[in-house]
Amino acid sequence: MRTPLPPAFLKAPIAHRALHDSAQGRPENSRAAIGAAIEAGYAIEIDLQLSRDGVPMVFHDETLDRLTGLNGWVCDKSAAELATIPLTGGAETIPALTEVLPLVAGRSPLLIELKDQTLRMAETDGRLEQATAALLAAYKGPVAVMSFNPHCMAHMSRMAPTVARGLTTSAYDPTDWDPLPAQTCARLRDIPDFDRVEASFISHEAADLARPRVAQLAAQGSAILCWTIRSAEQEATARQIAQNITFEHYRAAIPA
Repeated sequence: MRTPLPPAFLKAPIAHRALHDSAQGRPENSRAAIGAAIEAGYAIEIDLQLSRDGVPMVFHDETLDRLTGLNGWVCDKSAAELATIPLTGGAETIPALTEVLPLVAGRSPLLIELKDQTLRMAETDGRLEQATAALLAAYKGPVAVMSFNPHCMAHMSRMAPTVARGLTTSAYDPTDWDPLPAQTCARLRDIPDFDRVEASFISHEAADLARPRVAQLAAQGSAILCWTIRSAEQEATARQIAQNITFEHYRAAIPA
């Protein structure tokens, strides 16, 4: 079942990893950044990684060093351990999805990216997908899920068929995606799994929006989002093709 992207995702710009600004005490994917996005009237994009004990945690990287100053893999820590780790640039710790869903509570559209747990875009074990689907079953409000890994969205098509699904997509330049094999990059570049996972949208790399495959999907009625816009000038260019943007490091204008 191909579930359409809720119309709310094509209105307010989408704050990348929420409205983060460490200088203002709002780290990426933090409660403070989420609260600021809601207050400003933006939609919100967050990321999920899985804890050792199977809890979806709102965190972008596979490792802890960039965002916490500690070393190690997120997947090697329990949810209880991750919940005590301070985020750099704020006074908060790593939140779980169970905390974020009631915080948003339908007040802003919530775009959830499930990060690739295999690190090679391979078939997943389904644990992150199952845990996410279970939590979203009772959620009220505009929500959608996406992933770079098509296998992840194939799981979500079975586990949460009424939740809109999309693919996070890219030019897949092998030099940017090392150590992902060049043949994997070549395969994913043309978005071959869109119909297989019954996606209704893509969020595509902004610099690659002119790719013919993007135009083809748009002509078929698929929603086109993009990542990551960092200035009003970039936004104006992206909006010539994309229906909405994911942004950071500036305040995108909210259409009247």
